[in-house]
Amino acid sequence: MSKSAVEIKAKVVSEITEKFKEASSLVVVDYRGLKVEEANELRAKFKEAGCDYKVYKNTLVRRAAKELGYDQLDEVNLVGPNAIAFGYADPVAPARILSDFMKTHPAIELKMGIVEGEFYDAEKVKALSEVPSREVLIAKLLGSFKAPLSNFAYLLDAVAKQKAEAGEQ
Repeated sequence: MSKSAVEIKAKVVSEITEKFKEASSLVVVDYRGLKVEEANELRAKFKEAGCDYKVYKNTLVRRAAKELGYDQLDEVNLVGPNAIAFGYADPVAPARILSDFMKTHPAIELKMGIVEGEFYDAEKVKALSEVPSREVLIAKLLGSFKAPLSNFAYLLDAVAKQKAEAGEQ
């Protein structure tokens, strides 16, 4: 192997390592069966959500994973044609996007993921994809705070009206 090929591989391993460090989550998917247009559509969905979607050689991914202690990304689990979706701001985004995409494109298959340093098998990734987005959870939380306050305001208003009516009589 020429020195330039070794340097190129080292650079790619470094890139993968940086993405692993920066990402709050990553999901590995077997993309066999996707047409080029479908892969481009999926890549666009990831880009829109602020995620990266890349295909790397498994040996290079394993090397980067080993450096960071992700032992599950080994010769047993990381085989075949794989793509990795990296999520940065929203750790659930890659799993959610892939899960939604799989509903209309059953050719792809979730394999595994790592969320905030914890390994997830395919079942856990699927369960993670069903967690609502951060914005939805915040809206629900604010709604639950607002409901008791609104009810209390209606109660005070009703008591004030009742006293006003009693005072008129």
